Parts: sequence; C-alpha cells; structure tokens
Amino acid sequence: MWHQQSQQSNGIFRVAHLSDLHLTSLIDVKIRDLLNKRALGYLSWRLRRRREHVPAILDALRHDLSGLTPDHIVITGDLTHIGLPSEFQQAQQWLETLGAPTDVTIIPGNHDTYVRAPWEDTFALWTPYMTSDPGLQVGDQQAPGGSFFPSVRVRGHVVLIGATSARPSAPFFATGSLGTAQMARLGDLLDLTRRQGLFRILLIHHPPLAALVQWRKRLTDGAALISLLAQHGVEMIIHGHAHRSYVGHIPSAQGEMPVIGVPSASARGANPERRAAYHVYEVRPLSHGWEVRTSVRNYSPKDRCFVAGTQRAIRMPGSVTGSPHTTIHPHSHAAQHGQRA
Repeated sequence: MWHQQSQQSNGIFRVAHLSDLHLTSLIDVKIRDLLNKRALGYLSWRLRRRREHVPAILDALRHDLSGLTPDHIVITGDLTHIGLPSEFQQAQQWLETLGAPTDVTIIPGNHDTYVRAPWEDTFALWTPYMTSDPGLQVGDQQAPGGSFFPSVRVRGHVVLIGATSARPSAPFFATGSLGTAQMARLGDLLDLTRRQGLFRILLIHHPPLAALVQWRKRLTDGAALISLLAQHGVEMIIHGHAHRSYVGHIPSAQGEMPVIGVPSASARGANPERRAAYHVYEVRPLSHGWEVRTSVRNYSPKDRCFVAGTQRAIRMPGSVTGSPHTTIHPHSHAAQHGQRA
C-alpha cells in the first residue's frame, strides 16, 4: 500500500527544512485577545521579536527556495507568535505562496499553541498541509489536537512522519509533549514503514535531546520518545525550537540515529549562530542502505540573500527487514554528543 502512494522509486529526493518562521504581524491585535498568557508573548513581540523576525528575510527565503526547487518543503512549527486566529490566516496566505499542500508539510510549534483555542479558527486552516496522504491515516484526521497525529506522507522512497509536541504551557514556559497515545501510534507506524523499506524522517518541533534547550523549554516526555525510537528505529529526526543548526544522535542497538535541528528561517540574528538559515537534505538509496547529504543555506545580511554553507554526508547501511544504523563521515566533524551543523 505504501509504495503505491510513492511518486518516485529511485534517485535523489531533496527536502528543504524550515522552522520557527514567526512570519506573522501583531500590529492590529486587540486588547481582548491578550487577557491571558498571550499578553507576555505580545510584549516580547513588541520589545524584540518584531525586529528580529523580518519580512525581508522571508522574501529572500521564498526567492531562494524557488531557485532551489526542492522536491518537498517541511516546516517544523512556530509559524506564528502567539497563536491568534488572525495569525493562522496570515500564515495560511503565506503558505499558499510557498507551494501546494501536497508539496509542503507542516507540524505545530509551541508558539502556535500558546493558549487553548478553537481548532476550527486555527489549525483547521492549515489542515491541507498537515493531513496524511489519502488512505494512510494513522491518527483521527477528523479530530482536533494531538489525536490528529502522527501524520503520514510518502514521497518516493521517503516517508515524512509528523508528530506534534505542541501543547499550551504555563506563563514563562515553552515545554512540549507527545503523550502516550500518540507515541503508541508512532511506534506502530515506525515498524510498518521500516518493513516497507522506506526512509523514515520524523518531524517534531521540540528536540528529543534535553541538553539543546533550557529546562523550561524542554520536551517533557523526551526520555520516553528516545526509548521508543531506540526500540523501533528511525532513519532521521529533524526539529526546530532551539533556533540553531545542530547535528547529534540517539544511540540504539542497531546504531546511531541522527538528530538534526535548524535555526529560525527568518531571524536577523545579531549572533551569527542564531541568524536565519535552513537545511536541505538529499536522500539517495544505495544498494545496501542510504546516503543523506545535508547542506545549510545561511542568510547573508550583506548580500540580502541566502548562500551556501556547511555540507556533510551521512551513510546509513541497512535493509528492508532491519533498522538501519548510521555512521557520520569523518569529514562531517560531528561530535559524539552532537555539534552545530
């Protein structure tokens, strides 16, 4: 069934990975919308974020993507600042300029779930970009919230598995969690797609590795997720939230699973390590496994465009009947416990 959904069966599949766009404006926000945690988020936007995440970089991003022509675009959350319905409308309009829903996959971030809000006024607007391929649903695609996930999209020899860690949290917190029900469905899905010999990319907003973010921003069930991934295997985990390029790994009995994070794709970044960037992953099947070539596209304030950055290759020996293990090539300079990309 899975291969019948594939659009290509061999050759390189190129994925562009964006995150933490914060592309919306809060200029016309109403006082009545701020009588909760959103007041803190609005204050942060007013004092800092509106000058940090700028439309000119987003325009440069779209221009760079149009020239790159990836096979698929993935956005791992935080398209908004405080999750207002008006922001979801702004983001929907921006997504429509980026590509068709079949070519763009998004998952929620913590800023998109700042407080509880009606599904029909918020995430329902993004459903075409989040829903699973027809016939491949695992969760309840008609239900709001976490039961909608994991989402499943098969593109050639790649399967994009979207998980949501986005949950409303207390003031001054930006934690996330998957929950036991979603993780149970995720485990079954990882086993099924492994048996089909697909290259499994897990999309999540919060990094599974706790050391990447402050305690108040962590994935609260990250240890449980790591245990699940070690048991069922996955070829690659990609995330946002930490606002920096990162390559790490999760050990398992079969080898090491790469964990790759990206910065915000719209940040001016006084610190160059936090400046806007996105990643490109080129997945190529080998006779006995996979090769992934990763490259970073960095925003250049001087040139006002995105330019080529670090490149590295990861080879993953494996077979249809067993979880692949990963080996990062020596020239990648990735340390045992992870390193900036």
